[in-house]
Amino acid sequence: MLVLAVDTSTPTVTTGVGEVTPDRAVVLRAERRVDTPRGHAEILTTLILECLTEAGVARSDLDAVVVGAGPGPFTGLRVGMATAAAFADALAIPLQGVCSLDAIRSDAGAGRVLVVTDARRREVYWALYGPDGRMAGPAVDTPADLIGRLRGETVDLIVGSTSHTALFGEPTDDSISAPTTTGLVAAARDALESGAAPEPVVPLYLRRPDAVELKDRKR
Repeated sequence: MLVLAVDTSTPTVTTGVGEVTPDRAVVLRAERRVDTPRGHAEILTTLILECLTEAGVARSDLDAVVVGAGPGPFTGLRVGMATAAAFADALAIPLQGVCSLDAIRSDAGAGRVLVVTDARRREVYWALYGPDGRMAGPAVDTPADLIGRLRGETVDLIVGSTSHTALFGEPTDDSISAPTTTGLVAAARDALESGAAPEPVVPLYLRRPDAVELKDRKR
């Protein structure tokens, strides 16, 4: 199964082609990851086409599209999800959304893992995972409030935004800071292999967008 993966939930624009093999392994065929707080819309399609060329995969060879549904900022998520939906619709293949924090956790190995990403406004998006999957979240909190929420919880590793992971006083792995192609595909693997029709992909904004119409601002 050949899968196009897209995520724009963090400052790192991620796209690539992954292959789910018969033994359920996820093999990376090509990937582009570019750190850019802005400009997602300008580069995403170009990066996708570069990955397809490098992987030697025609668009018609793709079996599905996986997209990170956040949590993340309104504008960034909209770019990735609209682009992924356009590819899936044009190719008449399934579009599977996954929580972007789940994708980051997929690269973190075993144990109890806390994933945090930058939510701006001095807050973080977060989710806590155990051996059997997500235990809490996704949610948005200040680091101080999150520390209070996690008091008494065992955390083996914290991954995600490198400007925030060190705030919690637990072991970190700075190499795992944003979703990867393999993480996105692994997070969607069970749903893709089930053959069931995907649920509608809904963005995880978790709060209102920063930009609002004037009438709403006055209200």
